[in-house]
Amino acid sequence: MRITRIALYAVELPYSGGVYHLSGGRTYTSFEAAIVRLTCDDGTEGWGESTPFGSTYVAAHPAGTRAGIGLLAPALLGLDPRRSERVGDVMDATLTGHHDARTALDVACWDAFGKSVGLPVCDLLGGSTDVPMAPISSIPACDPEDMRTRVADHRARGYRAHSVKIGALDADGGPALDAERIAASLADRRPGEFFIVDANGGLLPETALRLLALLPPGLDFALESPCASWRETASLRPRCPYPIVLDELAQSDADVVLGALDTADGIGLKISKAGGLTPGRRHRDIARAAGLTISVQDTVGSSLAYAAILHLGATVPPRSLRGVLDCEDMVTRKVAALDTVVTPDGVLPGRSPGLGATVDEEALGDPVAVWES
Repeated sequence: MRITRIALYAVELPYSGGVYHLSGGRTYTSFEAAIVRLTCDDGTEGWGESTPFGSTYVAAHPAGTRAGIGLLAPALLGLDPRRSERVGDVMDATLTGHHDARTALDVACWDAFGKSVGLPVCDLLGGSTDVPMAPISSIPACDPEDMRTRVADHRARGYRAHSVKIGALDADGGPALDAERIAASLADRRPGEFFIVDANGGLLPETALRLLALLPPGLDFALESPCASWRETASLRPRCPYPIVLDELAQSDADVVLGALDTADGIGLKISKAGGLTPGRRHRDIARAAGLTISVQDTVGSSLAYAAILHLGATVPPRSLRGVLDCEDMVTRKVAALDTVVTPDGVLPGRSPGLGATVDEEALGDPVAVWES
């Protein structure tokens, strides 16, 4: 089984909530997905996606993702997609870093692998726990009462975990506004719900400490990515009464190891930030060994990104898993129908081979590039 053709599609994904506000005044209204279709000599196909969160989240942007795929794809022709670590070695030798570009190709290889042996990807990654997973909402930083309303709307639609964004500049309200946002978002908290308060690296230790001093007692949440650097995060940790979760800082295997050395209590495992399911599997195992909790997410994305999230998330023991991001719900364009099992307790991937995604090729349009052997 060898890869003989790789096609790349560029697909715009409008944000379903209007304008997405992130710390530091960053805003987004749509995202650009890079989707690949990998074809093998026996006719097996695999699909994968990588969608950067604009150009100001981590070191990735849509045009760069497509350019990186353009360097990597020709090097993968002729390889067996089922040998995931060896495919990774070739990508290492072809392009340093650029995890966003690697992700679409890596995930497509896993999809093809699963289809070739008639198994869902979660089985290839270790096996599903068969325990429904809590879907995580993504609540942009805006007016506190608007955030409370958005949390309530997601709660009514079955979400049991919520990622609440903060990080106001001092000129826009600073720590006082962020304290109001947190209190409002958690005001109607239900038993069993989990809240992540995510600054996306937008706080300094000083502003984080001012914020913490303004919070009312009794709030239950984990603080994600409070600061942009390791030094700032390590400085804040002994002075923070809340668990700290790493996200933007945890991109490589070494980053997750460093985070496990008492810098954090959990990780936000984003598949495209990690470089795909192959390194994502390693990050899962490092985190489990270190006793870190895990939320399985991606920066953003369509149905294909959500499928990868579900399959990796399903392999994390419930005691360690805090939820999975439903990024498909964040955008208006649906590119595939997914085989999922939705219950009142959460969601699981179905038993279809590969990612369980039936792609709507009309939604993708024509490929922007094709490589063939």
